[in-house]
Amino acid sequence: MADSMRGVYTSLAKIRRTVFREVARVAYEDSDGVYDELDDLPYEIISGDVATYRESVFLERAIVGERIRLAMGLPMQGADRPAKISEGTEQAAKPETYYEPPLINIINFACNACAEESYVVSNLCQGCLAHPCREVCPKGAITFVDKKAFIDQEKCIKCGRCMQVCPYTAIVHRERPCAAACGMHAIGSDEQGRAVIDYDKCVSCGQCLVSCPFGAIADKSQIFQVIQAIRAGEEVIAAVAPAFVGQFGGRGNVDKLREAFKLLGFSGVEEVAVGADLCAVQEAGMFLDEVPEKIPFMATSCCPAWTVMAKMEFPEQAECVSMALTPMVLTARLIREHHPKAKIVFVGPCSAKKLEAQRKSIKSEVDFVLTFEEMAGMMDAKGIEYTKLKGDGSTDFDVASQDGRGFAVAGGVAKAVVDAIHKEHPDVEVKVEAAEGLENCRKMMKQAAKGKFNGYLLEGMACPGGCVAGAGTIQAVSKSAAQVRAYAKKSPHKLATDNMYKSYITVLERAADNARQEDAVEETFEAQHPIES
Repeated sequence: MADSMRGVYTSLAKIRRTVFREVARVAYEDSDGVYDELDDLPYEIISGDVATYRESVFLERAIVGERIRLAMGLPMQGADRPAKISEGTEQAAKPETYYEPPLINIINFACNACAEESYVVSNLCQGCLAHPCREVCPKGAITFVDKKAFIDQEKCIKCGRCMQVCPYTAIVHRERPCAAACGMHAIGSDEQGRAVIDYDKCVSCGQCLVSCPFGAIADKSQIFQVIQAIRAGEEVIAAVAPAFVGQFGGRGNVDKLREAFKLLGFSGVEEVAVGADLCAVQEAGMFLDEVPEKIPFMATSCCPAWTVMAKMEFPEQAECVSMALTPMVLTARLIREHHPKAKIVFVGPCSAKKLEAQRKSIKSEVDFVLTFEEMAGMMDAKGIEYTKLKGDGSTDFDVASQDGRGFAVAGGVAKAVVDAIHKEHPDVEVKVEAAEGLENCRKMMKQAAKGKFNGYLLEGMACPGGCVAGAGTIQAVSKSAAQVRAYAKKSPHKLATDNMYKSYITVLERAADNARQEDAVEETFEAQHPIES
């Protein structure tokens, strides 16, 4: 299930966006390069001497301070020594600076130390005569104390049978929200019961950070570095992912989007869906060439969190994951054909794209990655009200196909590839299996490894619902999906093969053979170590 808080403007969303706004404002306005103003921001964001959200106003400010540093792309400082938020900003202020791993961070003193997974009996228990919960428990973990059911957690194997048979729904499945959202089972507990991330497993999908109701998890940002590049006079071009529709208000108002990015200082805006078209055509060709003669099945490559998981946990099937470059990278290469010296900023819904962009083979193509929420913070800093803009008169990007724009919604990638295959080979049967969420993606790969999906095209999406459910999105997932589909229909090109830029495929394929030939482990963990600028 997609994060239930998405699209609800909670106090956590307010704090996140206020931090992004204030960091962007300082980056735009500071002229002396000292950035001492950062040290005052926690007092401006959390004013007064009475706590609003937590037990202490000092704790609230300390957490905001860590969020400010992460939004700057800087490491956290912790609470065990005197801290100055602006420490190290001279390095962060360089346009070419990459944040130091890890990308996803837990602010320890913000964590609620939620209980780990368990089944517990609530006060709804009626102590019924039938005792079905006790009868179905395979380990004898349920007894009755004072006529109420009691579960011995030492014996419980968390099978959930008791919850299923309780006539009063009195048994509750309790899970730590971040761990429940993590399809990689990468979140455990420290000695204080606080959440910790196993970075050997984490693929930076970001679902934990949008699921934590205490705001204890945050990813690092490049807002500061992007603005520094703009202020330095660089040609900075935004490549906007298909899931942008409705994220800033409106319904795919391209004219407003172009004007907003211009006001922010960007030199231009391009649609990543054009790269999705190229990706679909590439994968269609690969499927026809390789399945089943060379590989038993082919898995899509556009979701980095999904592909890293697949290669890491199923190394024997790693060659079955498409070697096609992702839409982000293909779009960046297309932009560089015309703007070789530009700084390219991918703007999208995804935390894992930040990890992908840190790979040595990709960082020369994509300079920065920002989420929609971070971009909204930049707009707030400049006082831009997106829906009230007049726009530049353009009504469409007039480039990408309906299928390319459909990449943002679960099932859209496979549809685009199948449509591309059938354009030239209408008689070829292409069986498709798709999965949303890393837990379901793992189940799909297990079945594929057993031969169940031989001859199939597999689509994996780390986020339930597809890219529209990425950690950096702002509005409700169902609303986004509907708006993306509506916007896609506006394209004059239905299929990826109809794209006017398909002639560039040969150019873009020149380096494709070695661009993603990294070992699966290196692909996954390269971002866990300092990156050379």
